[in-house]
Amino acid sequence: MLERIRTLADRLIGLSAAIGSTALLFVVGVVLIDVVGRAFGKPLYGGQDVATMATVILVFAPMALCDRLGGHISVDLFERYFPDAMNCLIDICVATMGAVIFATLAWATWDSAKLSVMLNLSTNLLYLPKAWFQWASIGFLCLASLGLALRALELSITGRDIRKETHS
Repeated sequence: MLERIRTLADRLIGLSAAIGSTALLFVVGVVLIDVVGRAFGKPLYGGQDVATMATVILVFAPMALCDRLGGHISVDLFERYFPDAMNCLIDICVATMGAVIFATLAWATWDSAKLSVMLNLSTNLLYLPKAWFQWASIGFLCLASLGLALRALELSITGRDIRKETHS
């Protein structure tokens, strides 16, 4: 059962990373078009709106992959001096705290999205609704929280740390 959940989570993490990569390419394209347009006196109308909202996706989409690959900041200064059981317990606590932090960020963003809907907040030029991008970031934050919680559960039950596995 846990293996099937891990497989599904890994697929969702891969999808979110692909979305983040697409957002990066999109932002690069928008900035390139805007810069070239400015050189000819015709900047891309709404380029800043599009780049800003795409950057929201670019930042939050790969968060779960970053955790999956062990890319978040960690301090392992004392790790070699601690017994393996203590290091495992620390990893469980850190993964649990990370899951709670990402879930809290998702909750706060949800409140902000409700406010954005109520006030009909949008970008300056193109009037892109802010709530859509907030909802997307909520999904990515929840996925990161799920990934961290699943890692804590796997460490607790099996002692398996997915970050130490080879990736192909």
